[in-house]
Amino acid sequence: MRALIQRVSQANVAIDGEIVGAIGPGLLIFICAMVGDTPDAPTKMAAKIAKLRIFKDDADKMNLSLMDTHRTALIVSQFTLAGDTSRGNRPGFSSAARPDDGRAAYEAFIAEVEKLGITTQTGQFGADMAVNLTNDGPITLWIDV
Repeated sequence: MRALIQRVSQANVAIDGEIVGAIGPGLLIFICAMVGDTPDAPTKMAAKIAKLRIFKDDADKMNLSLMDTHRTALIVSQFTLAGDTSRGNRPGFSSAARPDDGRAAYEAFIAEVEKLGITTQTGQFGADMAVNLTNDGPITLWIDV
């Protein structure tokens, strides 16, 4: 499972011009299920992201996690994170999980994040979405589990 996370001051996702998910300060999480993911990948990824110390403490140091700060997460499925450009200029996506497996992993990831007590908003799996965000920092991290 692969994720691209961004610390944001605000973010939203819209489908056909209608906002379906929006957050204030928190994390925007783009998530992709990969071929060969183990069944516990959503659990591992949720725990990793929830505990990442990327929010500032009172001393202005990145020392607090999403769980520590009680901020929200906007979770968006994005199979293009599996894009491979090693053989040319047109990305290949053969390392992304099949759609049914990807949907199941996406939904499992959301459930695992919520089990950790984190409030979530989401996009819609497989939809053509417009994502709007204000990156805070900027802080952007790529995570594989």
